[in-house]
Amino acid sequence: MPSYEALSELLDPRTTALLTVECQEGVVGTHSALPELADAARSSGVLGNIARLVAAAHGAGVQVVHAVAERRPDGRGAGRNARLFRAAGRLPVQQLSGTAAVRVAAPIEVAEQDLVVRRLHGLSPIQGTDVDPLLRNLGVRTLIVTGVSANVAVPNAVFDAVNRGYTAVVPADAIAGVPCEYTPAMIRHTLALVATVATTDEVLTCLTGPPDELRRG
Repeated sequence: MPSYEALSELLDPRTTALLTVECQEGVVGTHSALPELADAARSSGVLGNIARLVAAAHGAGVQVVHAVAERRPDGRGAGRNARLFRAAGRLPVQQLSGTAAVRVAAPIEVAEQDLVVRRLHGLSPIQGTDVDPLLRNLGVRTLIVTGVSANVAVPNAVFDAVNRGYTAVVPADAIAGVPCEYTPAMIRHTLALVATVATTDEVLTCLTGPPDELRRG
């Protein structure tokens, strides 16, 4: 894990943004289309950790971006070139634009200054969306990536961020996937190669101020 000094240097509030990936009611909520994933995000404390990070980001003046995946009721523009897309179209809960399924899920709070970026296609919250130009216009250089899933969207977000020149920070206990044991393996063997991996508490410490012993030093 990175030292406080190293992580703090990366997480300058003026040049840092926090991204929540698909933390929406239809994915991680109580009426999820993917109950196993929702249970993993909730029972592990991941959703609660994301809410804590979002609240701290609001307090520290760090830009929060909520990336939401949705589709039109007629499916127009959505891909069918992957098994995942075809399976999603058959799920009992659909992530339809304008419905409760695409609202950011509790206990995460959406503040007035937050950006909510919605996508109708693809696997990534960054590729083919407004996330990258919005962050560049805000002068962001470091992106904290949280959310679901560790199987698909989160690694896509990290890779896309790194490919676009951002430094990615991944709080390991603020992302979830299925099965649960897959997530730490993916972090260790994949994300740790391209991102700075930390814990929620370590990121919170950087956003809210140094520990007492560092202040005294």
